[in-house]
Order: sequence, then structure tokens, then C-alpha cells
Amino acid sequence: MTTISPITDTEMNRRWNVARQMMADTGVDAIIMHAREDWMGGYVRWFTDIPAMNGYPRNVIFYADAPMTVVEMGAFGSVRDLKGSDPDARGVGKVFGTPSFVSILASLDYDAELIVADLQRHGVKKLGLLAGGAMPHSLVNMLGAALPSVEVIDVTDEMDRVKAIKSAEEIELIKVTAALQDQVFAEVCDFIRPGLSDRDVMAHAEAVGRRLGSDQGIYLGSSAPMGQPSRFKGRHFQERELSKDDHLSILIEVNGPGGIYLEIARTMVLGAADDHLLQAFQNVLDAQDYSLSLIKPGAKPADIFAQHNAWMEGHGLPQEARLYAHGQGCEMVERPLIRQDETLPLAEGMLLAVHPGYDDGRVFAVICDNYMIEADGPGDCLHKTEKKIFEL
Repeated sequence: MTTISPITDTEMNRRWNVARQMMADTGVDAIIMHAREDWMGGYVRWFTDIPAMNGYPRNVIFYADAPMTVVEMGAFGSVRDLKGSDPDARGVGKVFGTPSFVSILASLDYDAELIVADLQRHGVKKLGLLAGGAMPHSLVNMLGAALPSVEVIDVTDEMDRVKAIKSAEEIELIKVTAALQDQVFAEVCDFIRPGLSDRDVMAHAEAVGRRLGSDQGIYLGSSAPMGQPSRFKGRHFQERELSKDDHLSILIEVNGPGGIYLEIARTMVLGAADDHLLQAFQNVLDAQDYSLSLIKPGAKPADIFAQHNAWMEGHGLPQEARLYAHGQGCEMVERPLIRQDETLPLAEGMLLAVHPGYDDGRVFAVICDNYMIEADGPGDCLHKTEKKIFEL
């Protein structure tokens, strides 16, 4: 069996090499990571090219001097010895299975027991955690209790600094994903019409995305009459029926080949937009342009965030209290975050989504696009969809 992922062996080896260099710098013998889904479980995807799915735990131990070990859903006592040469699980030595479920209290230690035993077999003396605060309590607790002589440190910051810089291969995949999302939006514009529900529109968007090669992600949006905000909403709230002169804002935040996420957002009107909506869009477009003017290698996200909010206030617009710009990759949201608490400076090779917006009770003003940071600042917009209100 082969996967549809285009990540090459060369890219996988690049990732493993930069990770092992980070491990050498921090003195750790192994890194452990955990995920249960593919939206924010990007460490597992980045290291193995295989996502965690549907709430089922997938644990990966990456060793400095041995193939990876995977602990995932499976039968009691199941083990496969792949010796690091399986084409579908590249770089993986042993795969242990156990039927654990986060919804079943009695099974919560099953993964942890297998992980501890594997770390003991490899003689690990110093262990690095990736996103340790998000790991199951049962796992972190057992690591401390069963391995008292092992030094455990968090290496998330060090790993984030490595993962945030995209390789040439990743950048090409990013361009493909941007084009995929442009195509999804174009086909939605052709499909949307009065009489459809918001759910009909989003289901069509998802079908197009899957046809074009997207596996995971979200399609958020809702319709509203002109003069009321068309906010991003999930499926549970997408039952409204569209009528003539309604508008609908849509966020297409899905991955593409290689599991890399980007996002695009635009607003469509089934008729003509009123002046308030047009001006609101111009406001967020100008805000996006201003933020992009601040983005360059070496810039501090906290400074950009402060300057952006000063610009918003100076133009009579609400200051941002949410995350309005951030990195992306194998995670929907990854560092750097453009906000006051980010310590990772911007650097060439980072991928950013930039989506300023505000809600004034009459309109949900939104725009979203992706950019690569180049030597002198952001490159051209990766999305080619025109930046406008689409009057259909």
C-alpha cells in the first residue's frame, strides 16, 4: 500500500537530520510526541508523514541513534518490526498496538506502559517532550513515576524554531495547496445560489477540496441578510437557507499534498454589496497591507502586533484581541504567532497566514491569505484569488 503524500525520502531525511542536530544541541537521547488528530497534531505528521486521526492516540518516539517507535491503536500485544525500511512507515522500527481510548478511563495507561518499556529498552537517559503540556496526564505522570533516573525536559521551543523554516520542497507543496484552495473558492462561487443552505455550500466546498487532494481541514461560514454579520460558523450552525441579496463569508482552511495547511477567506454576495460592507472589506484589506509592510526577517511578532493595533485604533477600528496572523505548516496554527506573547523572531522561509478582521454588529469584515517570508519581507501573495467582495 502506498500513500498519496508526495513527501520525498530526501525531505524526510532532511527533517530527521535537523531534528537530530537539535537533539545533539540539547543533549537528549529521544524525543516523544503525541497526537490524536491531524489539525494541531503536526509534530507526528512532520516526523512520520502519517497523521493521527479521529481521536485515536498516535505516539512517536524519535531516537537519536535508532529508528522511530510508534505506539498506536491496535490489538492487545500486537507488534510489527519494520526495521526502519517499510515504504509506508519510513524511519519506523517497531509499531506497538494497544486498544486505548481517551473516552475509556481504564485504558488510559496502556499507551504509556508501552512507551516506558521502549524507552527502557533503548537506555534513554535524557528525554525531550514535544508539547508536553498537551500530552495525556497518564503518559506524563507515568514517565516521571516509572523513569525516575531519566531527565525529562521540554524541547518544544527548539523544535518549533526548526519546523517553522520551510524547505524548498515544502514551499513547492505550499504553492500547490494555495492553488487548491483558490480552486475550491472558484467552484463555490460557481455553485452558490439562492435556495441552498449554508451546509450545502460548505459540503460542496469540502467535496471539491477532497477531489483536488485535501485530506483534512475546516470550512467555516454562514450567510446573513445585508446589514447583519456573516460570521464563521461550523456545521452545527450551517442550516440557514440563502436568499437573493444575502452574503456569505467563507474560510477555507484545509491541507493539501504533504499535509500542509494554508487558509483563505473571502465574502460573496448574491447580488450587490452595500457601501458599509464594501468599506469594511477595504478596511481589512488596508490592515492586511499594513501588517505585511512590517513583516521581515528579524522582526519581533510582539512589535508587529502592537503596531498593527495602533494602526487599527488610528483608523477608528477595533484592536485585535484574537490571533490575527500566525505560522502554518503541518499544523493549522503553528509558530510564530503575531501577538504579544510570541518570542520567536520572524525569519526567511516561514509561512504566515495574515487575516485581520473585526465585527461591528452590522458586518463581519474579513480577509485571509498566506505569504512566505523572503529575504526582504513577504513574497507575493500565495493565493491568486482576487482581493474583493465577490458580487455574484
